[in-house]
Amino acid sequence: MLTLYDAARCPYCARVRIVLAEKGIDYTSVEIDLSDRPAWIYEQNPLGKVPVLEEDVWVLPESAVIMEYLEERYPRPALLPAGRSERAEIRLWVWEHDRRFADDYYAFRRGEPRAPLEARFADLDRVLRERAYVAGDSYSLADIAYLPWVLRARDLLEVELEPWPSVEDWLARLGQRPAVAAELDVVAAL
Repeated sequence: MLTLYDAARCPYCARVRIVLAEKGIDYTSVEIDLSDRPAWIYEQNPLGKVPVLEEDVWVLPESAVIMEYLEERYPRPALLPAGRSERAEIRLWVWEHDRRFADDYYAFRRGEPRAPLEARFADLDRVLRERAYVAGDSYSLADIAYLPWVLRARDLLEVELEPWPSVEDWLARLGQRPAVAAELDVVAAL
């Protein structure tokens, strides 16, 4: 049985929850209070960060690595396409996520100016004008990598998405997926 050391408010954890839900994988969730982390979480991850996935006695931190592990361990339904170049593009989107979005999200959350985050939304909107999903024509780990921050920016930081209609359309499409709908419920409860 898999155990996920989790925090509802953490968008990195949300990535893993979405992948687990998309693949229909049963797991046990252990909620970590990020404001008062238990000392033992540092045994699971020396940085004290979540998510951490545990299987038997094997432990794996870092959301991007966990997503790839789950994709390989549970290949159906596939969240990476068969083609090497398409998989590489998705991996590049995930790899560049912090630079392309999260850094400016966290800066805005700390009270820094909104303009850099809005520029990131504009960049994402330009990409989504050209294609249905972040890294191409199919839903993938790239969409899952960005979705938690877009949801939290809209629902928790009150960032209106109207200026970016392609992002709004993408979010509406993804919201029809049961795994994403479940994450929408998590965010609504925060």
